[in-house]
Amino acid sequence: MKNSNYITREGYLALDHELKYLWREERPKVTQMVADAAAMGDRSENAEYIYGKRRLREIDRRVRFLSKRLDSLTIVDYDPRQEGKIFFGAWVKIEDDVGNIQTLRIVGSDEFDPKKGWISINSPVARALIGHKVDDEITVITPNGKTFYYIIEISYNA
Repeated sequence: MKNSNYITREGYLALDHELKYLWREERPKVTQMVADAAAMGDRSENAEYIYGKRRLREIDRRVRFLSKRLDSLTIVDYDPRQEGKIFFGAWVKIEDDVGNIQTLRIVGSDEFDPKKGWISINSPVARALIGHKVDDEITVITPNGKTFYYIIEISYNA
């Protein structure tokens, strides 16, 4: 599953929303700002014009990336056959060997977010969790050595 193109439906919709926002709202505003700044005369010393052109390049670069990326992604929806085992999209509550408990969600590399506890399917922890069930103990090999986790709970609903 290394470098997988999997994504949750929510993640796909978020990227699609970003693409549509940039293309339909942000880009037209910046284009108008650049046109207004260009109408003021000398463009070489016009900070609004220079900033606007730079912002347009950033928007266009992101739009190109999102367009290509969305075409290559595979949406993975919940399947009732997954119940009881850890697969893509699962929320998993685990406890480490020191007693620290954390809740993680296994998501695609385009949507991981450490603040939310969302980890990439490509991460060592996610790869170790896949296929396991409640009460299993897993070993994760990290740069700091081996870490043991005990699986407390699995859910496919937030």
